[in-house]
Amino acid sequence: MAVRFLLVVALALLLRPGEASVHEYRGLGFANKGNAFILHAGSEGLYAASPANATATAGDDEDAAAVADAFIRFDKITFRRPEDAVDSVKETSSAKVQVLVFEIEDREMIGGSAYGGQKAICCTSDLAKLGACTEGSVIYRPSQVNPGWPKLFVASFDGSDLIAMLPSRTIPINKTGMYNMYFIHCDPSLAGLEIEGKTIWKNPTGYIPGRMAPLKNFFGLMSFAFVILGIYWFYQYMKSWREVLPLQNCITLVITLGMLEMALWYFEYAEFNETGIRPKGITFWAVTFGTVKRTAAEVIVLIVSMGYGVVTPTLGGLTSKVVMLGGTFFVATETLELVENLGAVNDLSGKARLFLVYPVAILDAAFVVWIFISLAKTIGKLQVSKPLLRILYLFSCSISSSPLSFVLALFPPNLRGTGLCIQHTNYS
Repeated sequence: MAVRFLLVVALALLLRPGEASVHEYRGLGFANKGNAFILHAGSEGLYAASPANATATAGDDEDAAAVADAFIRFDKITFRRPEDAVDSVKETSSAKVQVLVFEIEDREMIGGSAYGGQKAICCTSDLAKLGACTEGSVIYRPSQVNPGWPKLFVASFDGSDLIAMLPSRTIPINKTGMYNMYFIHCDPSLAGLEIEGKTIWKNPTGYIPGRMAPLKNFFGLMSFAFVILGIYWFYQYMKSWREVLPLQNCITLVITLGMLEMALWYFEYAEFNETGIRPKGITFWAVTFGTVKRTAAEVIVLIVSMGYGVVTPTLGGLTSKVVMLGGTFFVATETLELVENLGAVNDLSGKARLFLVYPVAILDAAFVVWIFISLAKTIGKLQVSKPLLRILYLFSCSISSSPLSFVLALFPPNLRGTGLCIQHTNYS
């Protein structure tokens, strides 16, 4: 059942339209917030353009489109209202959808109130009478920190038109910050409004969002480090393969999974940076290898704390329980990672993902509690055992629970052989 659920989640996410720095809008609805109808169109960290291009883009936005290397671009944004909504519309009336783009520091510039009450997004009749805004328009004040911001664009329905288009345009980014975009309308007659099109968000170094930008170099360095580690580890492994402990076989698996995971993440971010669309196939396998590695590491620490491979040759009746906990942990973690990495890449995570964190946290805590309970019982049993066996067991525990578990390969083969002899003697 759990495997079937995981396959359904993975298939649903893989078949979704590509969401990335190229944000596609299709089949999304507007939510009623106070006196406004709002659709969140994206939130990303964007770095400022390079100094040369920042100077070139200081003028008109339209002239800056050709030279900007950090920008937000509208591409074929179309709004469509239902046909039945047109019947009650007068031929001379005009409805509009407004697009608001602002940097997070300017969030207090959005909205207003006539008498200090609850802040409204759309201009009310009271505010219009005070001359503060035009009724039916989004309320905003020019930023004192970022001249020319926030940006507001309008797409209008004239008369009984069913379609309104937002002209394609490019907004150059000349200041590093967290940028937000919202589609807003203040007209209840536009209920059921549909949107199609996309926006493109680009940083100076590529399409990868600001919070992910350092990860490309990080995974590149980690891939190189894992290659060096893998070469050294497998050399030592083959050199002393007759004296290898079962624990070292498990560590070999974790290192192999780590090499594959780091390489896949690097290629995933490199492709993402070039195209602005996440390569979902690569992302899926990177997430899967990472989840398998994490699950294997958790299970290794648990079984070593039980004494497996050093004190006892089997787990006895606990094998099924360990497998069940490991399998459940894998499904929960894989689901969370798939939703996190194959969903929208807004730099602000949605509340829905928070729900998936709880099972992973509970299972993680279960691993930790079980590890410490098992460790205490095993050490208690070893109090009457030979000192060298206790040292070998504690050493195995420290190695299996360390992020640098590969240092076990640095130990000389003769000690590993001694441990193997002790293990066989204890079993007999």
